[in-house]
Amino acid sequence: MNNRKIAIIGFLVFFFGAMGCTEKPEEPIFSVEKAKKALDFSVIQYKYKMNAAPPGKIPVTFKDDTVRYSDIYWWVSGFYPGSLWYLYEYTGNEVFRKEAHERTMLLEPLKNHRSTHDLGFMLYCSFGNGLRLTGNEEYRQIMLTGAESLASRYNPVAKSIKSWDFGDEWQHPVIIDNMMNLEYLMWAAKASGTKKFEEIAVNHAYTSLEHFYRDDYSTHHVVDFDSITGDVINKFTHQGYSDESTWARGQSWGLYGFTMMYRESGEKDFLELAVKSADFLLDHPNLPDNKIPFWDYDSPDIPDTYRDASAAAIMASALLELSAFVRNDKSDKYFSAAEIILANLSSDNYMAEEGENGGFILKHSVGFLPANSEVDVPLSYADYYFIEALHRYINSKRM
Repeated sequence: MNNRKIAIIGFLVFFFGAMGCTEKPEEPIFSVEKAKKALDFSVIQYKYKMNAAPPGKIPVTFKDDTVRYSDIYWWVSGFYPGSLWYLYEYTGNEVFRKEAHERTMLLEPLKNHRSTHDLGFMLYCSFGNGLRLTGNEEYRQIMLTGAESLASRYNPVAKSIKSWDFGDEWQHPVIIDNMMNLEYLMWAAKASGTKKFEEIAVNHAYTSLEHFYRDDYSTHHVVDFDSITGDVINKFTHQGYSDESTWARGQSWGLYGFTMMYRESGEKDFLELAVKSADFLLDHPNLPDNKIPFWDYDSPDIPDTYRDASAAAIMASALLELSAFVRNDKSDKYFSAAEIILANLSSDNYMAEEGENGGFILKHSVGFLPANSEVDVPLSYADYYFIEALHRYINSKRM
């Protein structure tokens, strides 16, 4: 081969090699820029919602071209003001602070409401975020009174907080959702110096760890305890497909709750449970590639059934936090899964058009399918945990 041919071949190798080096890198599935874009859109949507919401009411969902509102006593009442607080934190816009304060103060009577376990959702998501951002002492006092109301539902024999007062067919029902209310009690223990709040929260978490989870680390929805002996009477579902199925939002509640309880208590058992619960979810054969779960992992109608964006948003927020408590491959697995969820929730498939969807951000959540209630609609708690997850993503030490 003559020198001229060698030179030409060398040039071509260099040229195409250089071309390969200068190719535009593949765009990441999610990024801080994309998270901020989703939050910017959330700001726009919630301005629509703020302008439309009547005084004294809380936006819950949107159906048949109508925003549905609740009074303060419905369990979701804290999510709208909580979302406003997060958007105030993101924007610094006093319009959001003012609206957040007004809707939060609507909930003050709940501090004496002792007939629900949902005070964590109702008071901690609202007053808790408000206190964190403003230091308002009035919020703190309201929250401490509310924590006493929540603690009044604790049964020391069953070592758990009673969930429901309705229904004659059970004695001391506890639902996996109740794990979410424990953060409120852990806060109250630190804020008041009263150890009983922490003891109640930790005991409730250990009771849930022992009795809710199956061998594969899926969770039951409801466990009913004997109110006198503390023995388990029955395990069943109220909102899932069947007593032995895995209701998607319930599994997300549990994952979030045990991750949070590890953060607050340092108990390694809670971290271990959170990891096994996360692995059950992410390795489940019925979890779609986009990681937006079907409403129940065991629905016989999969894949021709509803997805639940609310379960996905809760899961994403939990996985982001959990990724910081584990190392190496596990951390990467959880963080990457959260990115996939957030990317898909931010897509046209799940995110509303501007000014549509009643001002809600996300479409396609499922509230209570067996009762045909709030099926394939936006929900306030889907928005809340989506906004929270975006905040966590932007503030992650990885970013």
